[in-house]
Amino acid sequence: MLVDKLPQGTVLIVDDDAVVVQALGRMLEGLGQIRFALNGEQALRLVREAPPDIILLDAEMPGTHGYEVCRALKQDPELSDIPIIFITGHNDDDNELRGLDAGAVDFIGKPPKPALVQARVRAHMQLKLATDALRRSANTDPLTGLANRRAFEHGLEREWDRARRTGAPISLLMLDIDHFKQFNDALGHPEGDRCLVRIAQMIQQLAKRPADQVARIGGEEFVVLLPETDQDGAQHVAQSIVEGVARLGIDHPSSPVAPVATVSIGATTMVRIPTGGRGTNEEPQGPDPAVLIHDADQALYRAKQAGRNRIVVSSLPSPSTT
Repeated sequence: MLVDKLPQGTVLIVDDDAVVVQALGRMLEGLGQIRFALNGEQALRLVREAPPDIILLDAEMPGTHGYEVCRALKQDPELSDIPIIFITGHNDDDNELRGLDAGAVDFIGKPPKPALVQARVRAHMQLKLATDALRRSANTDPLTGLANRRAFEHGLEREWDRARRTGAPISLLMLDIDHFKQFNDALGHPEGDRCLVRIAQMIQQLAKRPADQVARIGGEEFVVLLPETDQDGAQHVAQSIVEGVARLGIDHPSSPVAPVATVSIGATTMVRIPTGGRGTNEEPQGPDPAVLIHDADQALYRAKQAGRNRIVVSSLPSPSTT
């Protein structure tokens, strides 16, 4: 059965009854990618590996039941916006209130009716995809397609907290295109925009791990956030970017550094962040992510002072947790 004019997305169907899973999958043919899980533990693993756009979740399953799965997902900031529709054989008010309290957006009774399933999924999928598009627009630099400053700051907070929990190092690169004002003055702003786009694409290709984040935070200024990366790893990525930008061979006739566009990079690493958190009503118990930005900015300044088209590497000491 094909569903007409449904927005394309990913649906995760979670039910311990394989017959129900197959029936729901047939009802939603044409929607997009359909995935399934047969228990709550498997569902949580699949969602964390590759978050779907919408979840159809059996309320009552052996082991981890649907209400527990729903609550766990709603407590995770990275997954809490995924709409969850409960599939249940109990349509009484108490069960509906229980599901809404857990964070569900809707209910479908068993046995599921094709027209009702399609209508409910269509409505919530359209809303989810529209919201995602607005969020991407608000967090994307319109010229380069990279993350913007707002998205970078959010990502830094998230990865900083993760590094504090795990004890892993975290690194940051801050880079400028050398003498970019002279580039624009000599060749014009349209060429300047093309230069920015090409360099942005090169940086994105070289910072290629899924957790790495590249952002444009100013006119010709970029940052690269490198979670779980030590000083040697940060220096390796920075050197690759310096060499990669030079290989692009973008003419820069007014640069005193080189005949082509080049970049300067400040790299810094926090080896280990104290695990005590930043406190509540008491004094903060550890550094703020701003120290990483400040140290990378100072390293970038030293790279410029030393002649540009180079890297200066810094490392923040691990503050005492006592």
